[in-house]
Amino acid sequence: MVLVGKVAVILGVIIMIFTIYLFTSTSYFDSTTTWEAYDSPEDAGWSIDKLDEAKEYYDSLNSTAAIAIYDGKVLFSWGNVSKNSNAHSVRKSFLSSLYGIQEGHGNIDIDHTLHELNIDDQPRLSITEKNATIRDLLTSSSGVFHRAGEESWGMMRNRPTRGSHEPGAFFYYNNWDFNVLGTIYNNKTNNDLFLQFKEQIADPIGMEDFDLSNTEYRTEVRRSIHPSYLFQVSARDMARFGQLYLQEGNWDGEQIIPKDWIESSTTPQVNVLSNDVFDYGYMWWVATSGPFKDLGLYSAVGRYGQSIDIIPELNLVFVHRVDSNRRLFQLFPRGVNQEQRLRLLNMIIEAKK
Repeated sequence: MVLVGKVAVILGVIIMIFTIYLFTSTSYFDSTTTWEAYDSPEDAGWSIDKLDEAKEYYDSLNSTAAIAIYDGKVLFSWGNVSKNSNAHSVRKSFLSSLYGIQEGHGNIDIDHTLHELNIDDQPRLSITEKNATIRDLLTSSSGVFHRAGEESWGMMRNRPTRGSHEPGAFFYYNNWDFNVLGTIYNNKTNNDLFLQFKEQIADPIGMEDFDLSNTEYRTEVRRSIHPSYLFQVSARDMARFGQLYLQEGNWDGEQIIPKDWIESSTTPQVNVLSNDVFDYGYMWWVATSGPFKDLGLYSAVGRYGQSIDIIPELNLVFVHRVDSNRRLFQLFPRGVNQEQRLRLLNMIIEAKK
């Protein structure tokens, strides 16, 4: 009887997990959209057979949504592209766009130092650390190796010792830098970065799913006084943001982000020795080797496989999502790594006739 009881419990758990999977992994495309779409990829000069091969590979991953925009129209969409989910570190590229707007208006000088901006933390920063500039923060090379909110285990494990590098001398993917940029932005503009993103980016380009209720500040005071700024965004809205960058900051004749900021932020500013494909701009990853470099690829990338990949040479934007909000994911987290994501992207590129 005891054995029968244990078997029943195990079967119950399996049924529960399957039920969670069934109701949290449903994929669909909301056809109520302002995006124009091609009737068939063939009409735009893309091979359906090769895109089907890419879709088969996509289905083998833990991907939950993807959308490609070619010449400003939807080439294909897979999964639920209208669901808002955690954008993870793609948030940093969102903030980069706001910095570009404010710098263009002369409201922010990216060469101002932390000392000039009255930035500190607990434990306190050293005099040397306070010499770091906004530019150093944008390139994740501040030399301030302080604990920070939303740090992954890898970030914590790889964090250098405080005081081991001068500001601007060493790249370390540092959430302290990124979170402090949120604090500085709000202080300098006397405004809220989420509201500014809605008013200056999301609304003008027609994001369809973005809502301020899907944003939040998260403070982890045992690590740092500077909160993380978290976005829940849909794949199709990320695609609009990518299209804005592909169009050099211009949308329907309005220059939303200065063109020179688009260029400088997506140009390599610091070397990333630990990555064999990308170096780093102003909170954008920029391909600097291989065929992706030749295509001009630059990307906004987030944990578990979130990405906005922009390929100017093909006039293509590709968005990839892994919904980490799903209950099943939280029980069994499994993302899509850079190698898998770029393999999928390459298969899509190869579908161009």
